[in-house]
Amino acid sequence: MSGIIESVLSLFYRIAVSGFLPVSWFRDVDPATVSKAKKTGKLSLEIVSHCWRYGHFLTYQLSSLVNHRTEKFDITMTVFFVAEDDAVTRVIDYFGRMEVPGITWNWQSLPKEKLFRRSIGRNLAAKNTEADWIWFTDADIIFHENCLDTLADRLQGRDDGLVHPTIGLGTSLLAEDDEILRKGRDGPTLLEIPIEQFKPYGGPRKKAKGPHQITHGDIARACGYCDSIGHYQTPAERWMKTYEDRAFRWLIGTHGTPLDIPNVCQIRHIVKGRYKKDSLVTWIRKFIRKSQDH
Repeated sequence: MSGIIESVLSLFYRIAVSGFLPVSWFRDVDPATVSKAKKTGKLSLEIVSHCWRYGHFLTYQLSSLVNHRTEKFDITMTVFFVAEDDAVTRVIDYFGRMEVPGITWNWQSLPKEKLFRRSIGRNLAAKNTEADWIWFTDADIIFHENCLDTLADRLQGRDDGLVHPTIGLGTSLLAEDDEILRKGRDGPTLLEIPIEQFKPYGGPRKKAKGPHQITHGDIARACGYCDSIGHYQTPAERWMKTYEDRAFRWLIGTHGTPLDIPNVCQIRHIVKGRYKKDSLVTWIRKFIRKSQDH
């Protein structure tokens, strides 16, 4: 898709999502008509992560599932990746050999053009999940001590279409040579970041967005993840900004219910590995992230 067409369509859907057009024009399924089970007992959870050039972050994420294993969920850990991304494949090969009770590793290789539009993989996972709940997240999120245990308790008997953590914790903005990132690159191995390294940031969340979208399985299977908007299911030549997060909430008709879930942690970092190193765009993004952090 040419850059001009991409920009025009992206702007069009951002305007539509803002309420200028009826959402019914863009839905194949009205979420209000979807019957949602209110499950209790031991629940199943699918965690869906995309990873491009972030093998060192993925090491920490997968480690957190092992280090803080919960017996309250049956977990499927789905990672979308590109087979040629050696840093990532080393990590999933390492963890794939590890048998962890209650965890099923689910590695999903995509052509990079499909990985670059995150909603493509999320939609595939949503339509095919067998889980009671599905958490759309990113590779820099860590499920620290008591995070998943508490989530399982909070989800008992609920049928919300979408929930999200009220508070998130994050590291300071880490430079590329920070010890945490260096250890991640030295792996793969089981790693841990002490909880004291994470502090609340961004204030209470009012919307489920980015890596904090926990969706009811029945809604995911029925509606997919922006499944009815072709633009968000079109491969891209570069990593795309994730405007579809907002479109997803619009399509399923909710910003999400905030839940008190402790220790949802994020490794915050200055340099985005998915962009070209030393490019002007990378420099500008680094400057903006530093300014926002201050």
